[in-house]
Amino acid sequence: MTQLPKLSNDCFALPRGVDWTPVDVALAMLKDAMKPVVRTEQVEVIAAGGRILAKDVFAKTSNPPFANSAVDGYGFAFDSLPKQEQKTLPLIDGRAAAGQAYDATVPPNSAIRVLTGARLPDGVDTVILQEDVHIENNQVHFESGLKQGANTRRAGEDVISGELLFQAGHKIQPQDIAIMSATGVDDVNVYQKLRVGVLSTGDELVSDGNITQNAQIFDANRPMLLDLLSRWGYVAVDLGHVGDDPDQIRQAFAKGAKTVDAIITTGGASAGDEDHVSNILTQEATLQTWRVAIKPGRPLALAMWQETPIFGFPGNPVAAFVCSLIFARPALSEMAGAGWNAPRGFQLPAAFSKSKKAGRREFLRARLNDDNQVEIFKSEGSGRISGLSWATGLVELPDHKMDVAKGDLITFYPYGAFGI
Repeated sequence: MTQLPKLSNDCFALPRGVDWTPVDVALAMLKDAMKPVVRTEQVEVIAAGGRILAKDVFAKTSNPPFANSAVDGYGFAFDSLPKQEQKTLPLIDGRAAAGQAYDATVPPNSAIRVLTGARLPDGVDTVILQEDVHIENNQVHFESGLKQGANTRRAGEDVISGELLFQAGHKIQPQDIAIMSATGVDDVNVYQKLRVGVLSTGDELVSDGNITQNAQIFDANRPMLLDLLSRWGYVAVDLGHVGDDPDQIRQAFAKGAKTVDAIITTGGASAGDEDHVSNILTQEATLQTWRVAIKPGRPLALAMWQETPIFGFPGNPVAAFVCSLIFARPALSEMAGAGWNAPRGFQLPAAFSKSKKAGRREFLRARLNDDNQVEIFKSEGSGRISGLSWATGLVELPDHKMDVAKGDLITFYPYGAFGI
């Protein structure tokens, strides 16, 4: 089992003179700062779904391991066929079936019964479909036109023994388990699952469904982020909810740092009277507050607490959701060993018009209409949580001033591009 080094305490430091940070710059700096932080372990392939490879995987055997029949029919040596248009071959005793090889050699100018998946006997390189022959007096009759090697699968035509199947950093999918199993790979070296904690802070939040004061609201961010992390394949650790109490926050950070590889908080990271998170991180950790030029969102607090990175996102649920997709997903992926997984967007026509100001990258809740055009949610308010469910993805508008007219091509990221 490999123990990887932790992140350095100054990994989030901004260059001097940087104030407003463009999204691309923030992402580039995050990418440079992140690296795998989890150990590795050996697991059976059958239990490796969703895990991230720590070492390259090579085929142990070829697929298929031997030449075999692709159909039910009759096999023979092509070069021994009679010259006349109508072919006639004597049918020898025996047959070849899947898992039941015919161990003798089929003589030239003879045919043998073969079934789908059967290993081709020696002396057979071509198979004709049973629907294309006529059997009479223990002879196989068929017309010419068949090509050599027809209806057969060559040994190793899919994968050759020793061939690279997957590189380190690849996240194992169900189809990957199929090819690894087919080529004799029984176990793989993977990273342990990244453990990410989620902490809610604030006197105004209620997480038990029982509002006792008319100034309180239900905690939406923590349940959302815990599920998001689980869908990304991480161990989502609920660090609970604490009020605006410095001692409680400090204890929650200390407890979390002992059990997780990273912590996500929402709210409390600005410079207000009750922003105890930023105060504690400033005094007792290495806090860097990036003012990222993004909408929704803006303050992005990054800190190292006892060698555990803390991501502090805005408290409004829409901003927390968007910032998690844009910043946390690729950063956590790098920490988990899967590399930096930037989302892939699509150019699609807009079903809306909008005049955008210069200065910030904007992400709009959006979905496709019946004409495969992109429409956006009726409000851009970051407190309008319903828009996240209404949408099926996000529209990205660039940093510069932009006037969008109906029909213009814009960049649309379906939620699937973010792994959800």
